[in-house]
Amino acid sequence: MNTPIVRLYGLVVLLFALLIAFTSRWTIFEASSLRHNPLNHRREIEQERIHRGPILAANGAVLARSVRSGEGYERTYPSGDEFAHAIGYYYEPGVGSSGLESYRGSDLEGETNSNLQGILDQLQGKEPGGDKVITTLDPAAQQVANKALAGHRGAIVALDPQSGAVTVMASAPSFDPNALRTAAGVEKLNHEPPSASPLVNRATQFGYPPGSTFKVVTATAAIDTGAFTPQSVVNGSNDVMISGKPLGNDENESFPQITLEKALVRSVNTAYAQVAVKLGKATIDRYMERFGFDRKPQLDYPAKEMSTSGEYYNGRVLAPTSERVDVGRLGIGQDKLNVTALQMAEVAATVANRGRLMVPHLTDRIVDSEGRTVQQIEPRTQSVVMKPSTAAAITGMMEAVVNEGTGVAAQISGVQVAGKTGTAETQIGNSVNNVWFIAFAPAANPRVAVAVTLQDVPGQGAAFAAPVAREVIERLLHD
Repeated sequence: MNTPIVRLYGLVVLLFALLIAFTSRWTIFEASSLRHNPLNHRREIEQERIHRGPILAANGAVLARSVRSGEGYERTYPSGDEFAHAIGYYYEPGVGSSGLESYRGSDLEGETNSNLQGILDQLQGKEPGGDKVITTLDPAAQQVANKALAGHRGAIVALDPQSGAVTVMASAPSFDPNALRTAAGVEKLNHEPPSASPLVNRATQFGYPPGSTFKVVTATAAIDTGAFTPQSVVNGSNDVMISGKPLGNDENESFPQITLEKALVRSVNTAYAQVAVKLGKATIDRYMERFGFDRKPQLDYPAKEMSTSGEYYNGRVLAPTSERVDVGRLGIGQDKLNVTALQMAEVAATVANRGRLMVPHLTDRIVDSEGRTVQQIEPRTQSVVMKPSTAAAITGMMEAVVNEGTGVAAQISGVQVAGKTGTAETQIGNSVNNVWFIAFAPAANPRVAVAVTLQDVPGQGAAFAAPVAREVIERLLHD
């Protein structure tokens, strides 16, 4: 063959290969970087035309979907405010997005499909569309939780302790994400008083002092280290000096000789404060870290919409080993401790799961437009917090709280519930408190773990939060 012709042929092949390489670079391999470039306004136009995938509850109920609007689509939420904080909202461009709508945005828009597949779909005349996100949320239990929260500020979170699946995530006050579709709706929500803050997910954000529910963490550290047993006798006398200041018990009761178990049943502050002091900051720190405190949860949810549970000083998280921490009062859920409902649900779930904390998740699976499961969320262990024997001991103590102590209002006929109440005083002298209840059931083979917190109620966790937890547990156990 003529040498010049061969050379020319080789040059043409090389140029063709370069053309394919550069074309593929921008249309396939680096398309995502171009798509997300803030200078690229085509993305905003495309977003309005993408048939964004739906979000479904565990039973298949539609929680969010896209409907045709002019030449494009807009998001609608059939359940209104029922799942507002968990699902969030999506109005782009403009208002923005939150919740699962934000975290699973790439899946819902179909961006997780290969760019090559997207090109093939376009060549076949298929409309751009996203994947379906199926959640772990239980509509019947969510409805019970929302009804129980009506008229309160607070949150309820329920987990499957063996898998980490979030079955309930309710926050009050809530909002209707459909209202954000109009400027008037946005304006109205933005002018809500700070005390209402309906857009704040109280299940994952800000947090409240957990009160005596935190004694479960202290009891875990005490027993798991071998320093105490449930039958260890401790001092529960009233007005004990802790960090140079007197600490009292509820109604000034005094228990000079009381077992660790009975001290949990009666929620004796001075006993657990002294236990925490004896254990020391380093030990409390170690167990808090294992439970997931002092960092944001590993939930499939936007990080900016989750708060770290821990000790706060001047708006910053303190290490439990800090000299500013009063470890005695930390050990009973006081001092400067602020926690979320999700975090305390994880505490209950860890005890229920024989000491193993599972990574929490709102997503069960992601299904493409052809009905194929492209991602299944499998249970993952986040940490081993305690020995199974410790979990069994703590379970027995929490059972006693419900059977004969401050948690009797959580009793369910035919089902053994294990729980712990918590009350954090917010208006001294007025009996207005932030109240808590954490629990799991059935105690022998737990299927449900729950945390309930209500803000500024005229009473204690035993009277207000425990009955709410009972209702949610009953609903979940009957599903």
